[in-house]
Amino acid sequence: MLMTPGLALFYGGMVRSRGVLNMLMMSLASLGLVGVLWVLYGYSGAFGSDLGGVGLLGSPLEFFGLSRLVGAEDTSDTIPTFAFVAFQAMFAILTVALISGAVADRARFGPWVLFAGLWASLVYFPVAHWVFAFDTTNESGEITAVGGWIANRLAAIDFAGGTAVHINAGAAALALVLVLGPRTGWPRGTGKPHNLPLVVLGAGLLWFGWFGFNAGSALTAGTTAAVVFVNTLVGASAAMLAWMLVERVRHGKPTTLGAVSGIVAGLVAITPACSAVTPLGAIAIGAAAGAGCALAVELKSRLRFDDSLDVVGVHLVGGLIGTLLVGFFASESAPAGVAGIFYGGGADQLWRQAVGAVAVFVYSLVLSWLIAWLLQRTIGFRLDERGEHVGIDETEHAETGYHFGDAGSTLRGSAAGERGSVEELEGSVR
Repeated sequence: MLMTPGLALFYGGMVRSRGVLNMLMMSLASLGLVGVLWVLYGYSGAFGSDLGGVGLLGSPLEFFGLSRLVGAEDTSDTIPTFAFVAFQAMFAILTVALISGAVADRARFGPWVLFAGLWASLVYFPVAHWVFAFDTTNESGEITAVGGWIANRLAAIDFAGGTAVHINAGAAALALVLVLGPRTGWPRGTGKPHNLPLVVLGAGLLWFGWFGFNAGSALTAGTTAAVVFVNTLVGASAAMLAWMLVERVRHGKPTTLGAVSGIVAGLVAITPACSAVTPLGAIAIGAAAGAGCALAVELKSRLRFDDSLDVVGVHLVGGLIGTLLVGFFASESAPAGVAGIFYGGGADQLWRQAVGAVAVFVYSLVLSWLIAWLLQRTIGFRLDERGEHVGIDETEHAETGYHFGDAGSTLRGSAAGERGSVEELEGSVR
């Protein structure tokens, strides 16, 4: 829950001052909209009984409104099912909010909310079923409820959402960028982050919340959660150092924005791998993600796509790095108990990771592009050039994030009293 407001501050500080409120609102809208959809049919679509037994989608109406679960004593692993419902709702909310950073300053708010609802329903809920819904078995080992195909038939490892959250959101972000096009004046006329302290605050809240995101996915306070907690910490730490090193080598100085971007890149990459690697493996994955994502974000200018806040460069690339490197750094001594290439396990786990990553990427990219394209062609998704010039906060919300006029009025009034009148002051200034 804390991560989504943290993301709002992280994104909000990176845009221009006349777009900060819109970035906050896009994340807040995800909290409101996806929270309701999750209760109505999202949880059922992700964790309901599989339709057709092929692992593609849960029954959307099985737990409609969650009424069947109220007062029930059911458990999911070690916790009450209702607690699991709430925990997984936070994943759905955050994943939708992540996408918004790619189209900062140019996506109309109403169509964005409609896109968010359609994307959650058609993309996130099914993919969450693929990745997070495990088969249910009875005491004799017989399957009584079929889960998602990636988690069970493919047996790819994604402990807390490298594919379902980050590759999924990153692919959607790429699709939106392709449909909406670049900001007016990009790349030279779009300005720098207006409030880096806000960005650092948001990154700190994200890092703190990520311990719940990853370690909480163990669903119990045991060894798995503890290992995941440490791996999450050190993966992000190594990524921050690697990103700053790349900046130092390539541009002469490490930056604050680069440091916090490295933190997020490391958190993204360690998310799928945190139960499968040792802390040394987490350091290697974090370092690879920090350096790899730092180089990836520089490609957007060369490839001519305006990923405003580097959602593609950090979440898509970081998610791919973390997911694929499980196939190299997984250790049987870690809670997942799987060996990768570097630990004598061969390429078996690597191909499973690759198939899962590519499947989620292609599905999300295609569906996201279709949803965005239809909205653009029907109601108009892209803000017009005049709206961009005035500022998206004023255009879409009739507000501004910062007001300096009151202070100016007070100063003018004080000075006017000393000189006798406002008119006298204005004359002397002229």
